[in-house]
Amino acid sequence: MSAYLRCLGISTLIVSSLGVASAAFAEFKQTALPYAYGALEPSIDKQTMEIHYGKHHKSYVDNLNKEIKNYPALDKMSIEQVQAQISKYNTAVRNNAGGHYNHSFFWESLSPKAKAGKPSEALLKQINADFGSLDAFEQKFNEAATSRFGSGWAWLVLTPDHKLAVTSTPNQDNPLMDIAETKGQPLLGLDVWEHAYYLKYQNKRADYTKAFWNVVNWNKVNQRFEAAMK
Repeated sequence: MSAYLRCLGISTLIVSSLGVASAAFAEFKQTALPYAYGALEPSIDKQTMEIHYGKHHKSYVDNLNKEIKNYPALDKMSIEQVQAQISKYNTAVRNNAGGHYNHSFFWESLSPKAKAGKPSEALLKQINADFGSLDAFEQKFNEAATSRFGSGWAWLVLTPDHKLAVTSTPNQDNPLMDIAETKGQPLLGLDVWEHAYYLKYQNKRADYTKAFWNVVNWNKVNQRFEAAMK
């Protein structure tokens, strides 16, 4: 079974030597990065990516798996399903399930500049309708990222009424959670925890946010938008 499928919460089957299939204990796992650690330089440096993915994201996955013993139902759920009913669980599940989903989403939101693409015609039309222009959208997103007090995330989401909105969430919360102030399908997200940028940018979150636009994976954002609009 691929790491990607398990990231979505799909359980494995182990086939015994007698040919009988039995359900195996399934854990959440990290999907491999779709690019090398240094592929996003100079916008995001190699060392930050190594620590961010290999230490911070890994710890969220490890700690979430520890909670399966307390909530066995987690073993049968996708990571998205966990977000949708996060209010049923303790703080450890909220923080670590959110951290796992957010980071998995974030890695796919990034791309080496040469492969990043651009907003599709359909997405750009929606951005213009809801924000006025691409520049106005980016400014609003930057404001959400830089004004988030403490740790958190900035998001572009498609709301249930098929409007684009910019929002931010604290800690490892996200717009899929049933406790989110602004709910919607995430299309793009930016991690503004200090561990995401401090080695290179120190306290200059605005510089990090500006550099982020050089490595946005618009091809992936376009795919998410198209799927969410269906």
